[in-house]
Amino acid sequence: MTPITSLDLTGFTEREPGVWTDEAGLVLSVHFFPLIPDLPAALHEPQRLGAGLAQLVAGAGGGLIEAVPGSVDGVPAVRQLVKMPLGSRPGQAFLGSWTVPRAGSSTVVKVQAAEGATTGMREAMIMAQVGPAEYFRPHPYADGQPGGQPGGQPGGLPYHVGDHEEWDARFPDHPLTVVRAALQRITPTITFDDRFKALPPFGGPGAPQSLPHLPPPRRGWFRRRKDA
Repeated sequence: MTPITSLDLTGFTEREPGVWTDEAGLVLSVHFFPLIPDLPAALHEPQRLGAGLAQLVAGAGGGLIEAVPGSVDGVPAVRQLVKMPLGSRPGQAFLGSWTVPRAGSSTVVKVQAAEGATTGMREAMIMAQVGPAEYFRPHPYADGQPGGQPGGQPGGLPYHVGDHEEWDARFPDHPLTVVRAALQRITPTITFDDRFKALPPFGGPGAPQSLPHLPPPRRGWFRRRKDA
């Protein structure tokens, strides 16, 4: 159970509590963690936050496409887009998420999709158009480190312009396009229980953290919302 009281699930079918899929294979999930958030920086430090998140993702073998502070239902949050190698076969999975941290707890909304049998077409076509020299870029959170990895973090997937939103319209069925669009559509429909919204804000990993008690969600806390 999570503090989410409403969320547009149009087109999704529940597979297990807190997890839904649609006909295209997109997976939507919601999570509540009654722990101090493990974010590497406070939301008001976007460069430090992005650099820390990029290091974590690169250390896991993936690549952080973006980390952008924002809000969900008026509560400060950070939006991430991440790519990860599939491992068992060629291709990548793309994950979009909102992490909504409070002092002592956090809520996460995540959507993800993976490439199918055809992989790398988006990247190859964009590279052919812009050229290799303009395709690969230093990571925006890398601070000029060699290889484009923040802090010289080894491994991880390279940062490149092929993941930019400007190309999504050209590749409407690509999993990154689908994930980004789904997260944009779902975000305005998310609402939180007032008790979660009233919790003190997350002050960063080094800040003193009060641990207020959040009563356990009542059965029926989460309500399905459909388009009007």
